[in-house]
Amino acid sequence: MSRSEFDEIARLFAPISFGAPEALDLKDDAAIIPARPGFDLVVTKDAVVLGVHLVSDAAPEDFAAKLLRSNLSDLAAKGAKPDAAFLAIAWPSGTDDTYRARFAAALKSDAERFGVRLFGGDTVTTPGPLTASLTLLGYVPSGTAVLRSGAQAGDIVLVTGEIGDGGLGLLTARGELDLGPAAETKLLSRYFRPEPRLDLAEALRRLASSAADVSDGLFADAGHLASASGVHLEIDLGEIPVSAAARRWMAGRADQRSDRLWLASAGDDYEIVLTASEPHALALQAEGQSLGLPITPIGRVRAGEGISVRDGEHDATPPRLGYDHLGEGEIR
Repeated sequence: MSRSEFDEIARLFAPISFGAPEALDLKDDAAIIPARPGFDLVVTKDAVVLGVHLVSDAAPEDFAAKLLRSNLSDLAAKGAKPDAAFLAIAWPSGTDDTYRARFAAALKSDAERFGVRLFGGDTVTTPGPLTASLTLLGYVPSGTAVLRSGAQAGDIVLVTGEIGDGGLGLLTARGELDLGPAAETKLLSRYFRPEPRLDLAEALRRLASSAADVSDGLFADAGHLASASGVHLEIDLGEIPVSAAARRWMAGRADQRSDRLWLASAGDDYEIVLTASEPHALALQAEGQSLGLPITPIGRVRAGEGISVRDGEHDATPPRLGYDHLGEGEIR
């Protein structure tokens, strides 16, 4: 590691450790993390590539927010409380100090808000686009993490918030959609700065039988629950909650069924799709109401495998359930 890299780490990233002794001031090659008796460590990792997972002209502040919050959403779905992170970032050749400083400042601001301390990582230079990977650590009381594998026949399928605004936000960021200033502000925020549902973590641990965050599309991530649990998820297309902006987008269009299917497979919503028994589903809705977060029943868990989508009496299951990280190269 060159001296300039040490300088950059000390100047930009050491402050994001917030003085945590485990981080060793980011001067060592590793962090030393003591065990927490009575807790399980939950570890997740996501990468963001500019121009692939985010529009290529995204501001450094938006890149930092998307990187951290997409990882936090994974922890939220497990019912975990975030604690620490390891950052690997590949700066494109010629990235100036101002851009780097803006990224680091935004990451520090979000990390402080969500209770995350930077424990280490790596910085390199690349001839390719800006690429960053975050490894995020969180904790749950031992044995209480919410897995994808716990759904049972008879459970209710629910989803938090509203679905489809992430996809509409991408269209807005590309300049392909104009629903007016208020809608534009909301949709861009949903795309660049999603809100991880961390406030729901404790309720999920108590009440949900399975959960996953909605990153690749509601149908795709519901399919992950079905696969891991060995069950079939039946989803009612008309019950999927959408925003006022989404309803405005659909108004007057020729095929609203196709539009709703697109909203539910576009991805980037970072809501949580979950399953729960009927009594627990009602309790979760009440918890959501107390938090100002709608939690909507959208289907049932059945015996079988895979997922199906119903539109009234008709099968509306689309051939494409969501984003495929290996099979698609489109900008997210």
